[in-house]
Amino acid sequence: MLKSEIRLLYKEKRTGLSPNEIVRISAQVQALVRDSFSFKGKYVSVFLPIERQKEINTYGLLEDIIRQSGFPVVAKANFSDLSMSLFLYESASQLRLNHFGIPEPVGGIEIQAAQLDFVFVPLLAIDNKGFRVGYGKGFYDRLLAHCKPDCLFIGLQLFDEFTQVDDINQKDIALHMCITPKGKYDFR
Repeated sequence: MLKSEIRLLYKEKRTGLSPNEIVRISAQVQALVRDSFSFKGKYVSVFLPIERQKEINTYGLLEDIIRQSGFPVVAKANFSDLSMSLFLYESASQLRLNHFGIPEPVGGIEIQAAQLDFVFVPLLAIDNKGFRVGYGKGFYDRLLAHCKPDCLFIGLQLFDEFTQVDDINQKDIALHMCITPKGKYDFR
């Protein structure tokens, strides 16, 4: 399938999820993440959920990183050049919703992509090689291109399924892993 078709399909699938299902799925994914990784002393970029898009709730993951003495990092999108700035997450008071409904930091300690040890990446769908389909702006592909070689790229998926992506291009960066409600998949 083409990315445009996949986006339509998975946005539609998300609309069928109830708020309780999002809570349950988010808790399952968070538990698998917690059991799979140690974040002590690590810089961990976590996307914050666009609630109106029914994304996985990642606020519990932020708390887990802090509890493990890690350094949670959140992003602010720059829509003029499709880049992202990264900031150390210090508290919920530094966050504001932008006009797209994305929670973003309004300031704080800036972090460089080359400092990151983990990047948790949002996605609509993913194939069995780790290529994701997002919303189509390329924010995360640009961010991942600036990370250090041993940084782990991990997708968080609402559904326990893979899809065929027929229009992967050379700017697409494959994820190393994906966590779904029922499993952990390693593409390396």
